[in-house]
Amino acid sequence: MRRTVMTLLMLGLAFGAAAQGTAVPFGTVDQDTSLPVEVSADSLSVSQNDGSALFTGNVVIGQGEMRLSAPRVLVFYTENQNGVERLEATGGVTLVNGDQAAEADQAQYEVNRGTIRMTGNVLLTQGANTLVSESMDVDLEDGTAQMNGRVRTVFSSEEN
Repeated sequence: MRRTVMTLLMLGLAFGAAAQGTAVPFGTVDQDTSLPVEVSADSLSVSQNDGSALFTGNVVIGQGEMRLSAPRVLVFYTENQNGVERLEATGGVTLVNGDQAAEADQAQYEVNRGTIRMTGNVLLTQGANTLVSESMDVDLEDGTAQMNGRVRTVFSSEEN
């Protein structure tokens, strides 16, 4: 009984923290944002005017252990065209990093900053636990995520 009360107390504290928009762990702390960004897709359109490339159809982006998939991803290259500045994924996005996964309507990855902002119907899964919010800001170097907006969560007891 004592373990059940302690578990409920800990879940209540965690829920209260999540509801206030505090940081939660996400992915691995050793994510190397300087690794190459690999992209595969069904089709590609390149714009010389703004230095962008539009990947469509079954887009999968990989960087180290992290994977992002979406139907449509717009890639903006750096001014000198030697690297990727940012990615904008839309149409239903899935982000997997380590043993955690997040889904959202759209996501923007600022490669040099090592940050990802996911917006619209965000669902974060961490093992058997889930968190739902309006948006989530991921810091890949710190291995944390900030859930924003109305946050709801379901924690699973380890006793099950």
